[in-house]
Amino acid sequence: MPVRYIGAAIVFLSCGGFGFLKAAHFRREERLLAELIRLLEQMQSELEFRLTPLPMICEHAAQEAAGSLKAVFSALAAELEAQVAPDASACMQAALKRVADLPENLQKALTMLGNSLGRFDLQGQMNELCAVREFCASHYGRMQENRDARLRSYQSLGLCVGAGLAILFL
Repeated sequence: MPVRYIGAAIVFLSCGGFGFLKAAHFRREERLLAELIRLLEQMQSELEFRLTPLPMICEHAAQEAAGSLKAVFSALAAELEAQVAPDASACMQAALKRVADLPENLQKALTMLGNSLGRFDLQGQMNELCAVREFCASHYGRMQENRDARLRSYQSLGLCVGAGLAILFL
């Protein structure tokens, strides 16, 4: 009999943990998008006012970033410096392969960034950085809509499913 209760408690905690984990992933993606938007603004300023070379811009972005984005921009700067790949897009793909566990929308934004880097003159480059920043900002805005309700829903749903399954097992 006590084994059933222990099993029910484990099921309840596992499902509840999954709901809280989903909420944590949502918060992480939100934080990474906000950080990428800030980095893109800095990259635009570097290009516009200092005409900094692309590998140095990526190094500066890596210094300003933290976590996964720091790893991506450090790897991108190293790839660009080594000039192993023929263009910035291939360098970004190589950098993204080095860093696992990036949210899908962040990968899309970084791929867009890689496809646009180093392909245009200054004005075209500024336009492309602005387009990537707007993509990130629109996704970030969608994430902000009903944010609190969505996070509570993830957590509540996990707990409710866990409670339901635990009751079924008892």
